[in-house]
Amino acid sequence: MSIAVAIADDQPLVRAGLRMIIDAADDVHVVAEASSGREAVEAARRVNPKVVLMDIRMPGTDGIEATRQITASSQVRVVILTTFDLDEYVYAALQAGASGFLLKDVGAEQLIEGIKTVAGGESLLAPSVTTRLIEQVVKSQQHAPVPAAIEELTPRELEIFKLVARGRSNAEIADQLVLSAATVKTHVTRILAKLNLRDRVQGVVLAYETAIVRPGEER
Repeated sequence: MSIAVAIADDQPLVRAGLRMIIDAADDVHVVAEASSGREAVEAARRVNPKVVLMDIRMPGTDGIEATRQITASSQVRVVILTTFDLDEYVYAALQAGASGFLLKDVGAEQLIEGIKTVAGGESLLAPSVTTRLIEQVVKSQQHAPVPAAIEELTPRELEIFKLVARGRSNAEIADQLVLSAATVKTHVTRILAKLNLRDRVQGVVLAYETAIVRPGEER
């Protein structure tokens, strides 16, 4: 079944280029375009796309607030589009509920693969992004309180959660803990459900903001 995508960017040429790439691919298609955060929120409500490609800097309601509104009221998943991988706003967007980010100069194949990955319930979180998340949290003087739901995790689930927070893939966790990839995937699904998290990105944010995982720690 084809994946419905909405594009939110205030530059017409950027939207046109993304639409051309997406509509030329199999299993994905563009259902809406928006030139502002407000339009993006309205489009998400109107057509309920599976994925929104969201620019951060837009007039009026920016991409961060639009992401917060969309993810708070729907299951629509948001991927942030940014010009620089060190964009200072990427962390705020991930906090707001985005499932990852892509650079605007990403290749066509990577763009389509990224859309399909997020639509399938996974997140786009490269190790470099994990590092930036850590750096952002380290700058903060206070940590958020640990949610009570953490107590619901079994020792094995907590162990896996910490590895997820460090940016490990399911395959890497399986190798490290001598488990099957399918078993790890099941554990991750249960962990996200218990903690009421949309995806792995939100798990990384939670773990470092609450100091469940600390910078420099290694298993």
